[in-house]
Amino acid sequence: MRGRFMLKIVVVEDNPNLRPALVAGLNATGAVAVVGDCASGEEALALCLAQGPQGVLMDVQLAGEMNGIQAAVAVRREFPRLPVVFYSIQDDDAYYRDFRRSGILSHYAYVRKSNYLLPALIVPLLQDAAAGRSFIDPEIEVRVQEVRHKDENAPMDLLEPNEQMVARLIAQGLTNEQIAAQLGFRDKRTISRTNGQIYAAWGLDESSTDEKVARTRAAIIYHTGVLLRWDADGTPRALDERGAWVPWKGAA
Repeated sequence: MRGRFMLKIVVVEDNPNLRPALVAGLNATGAVAVVGDCASGEEALALCLAQGPQGVLMDVQLAGEMNGIQAAVAVRREFPRLPVVFYSIQDDDAYYRDFRRSGILSHYAYVRKSNYLLPALIVPLLQDAAAGRSFIDPEIEVRVQEVRHKDENAPMDLLEPNEQMVARLIAQGLTNEQIAAQLGFRDKRTISRTNGQIYAAWGLDESSTDEKVARTRAAIIYHTGVLLRWDADGTPRALDERGAWVPWKGAA
């Protein structure tokens, strides 16, 4: 139960002035015992292997090659679902993207450093994470969803490199024969097969949509950079921040 045992933790913070102050403040609470501290994700992994902590307080921006999210993934490979509290002052899509892709589901908290810097605020997060709960700062959750929305609306990221080249030439109005000639394919049927993969990746392969319509819509998606869906009546839709398909404003 909360407050009835002392949690052994590792502190990972690359600010040389903040780290000792955090360590001292956390130890002073009597609720946690800092068994190691370091500045990088690589050191964090080594410390966890050596100390076997019950939790980690991890800055997201770190010295070294790994950021805090990547370091936590590496640590939790060795210690499944080891409680981790992430805190960050940085507002960078790359961190939110790494968090979204990390697969971290429980035993964690992710908060803004400016809101949760005091040890008295950090300790309950560590205790809740140790109990298997999770918490994400609402401001960070909004940004994570923004990045998800941005990624899901990046059509070219859904295509392999050769498909991307073909999509670009489709958007320039080239025929299959012209695309095959420009890309050096001996069999123009290769372009038809590649077109099929593009249409499938972008949801344009419905039986009710003929090849000419799919080709036109593929060109629109390429030029707008937005993954679109078309209703039966021809209304284009795009994903909103909540993941719902809504009428595309760019169509106006």
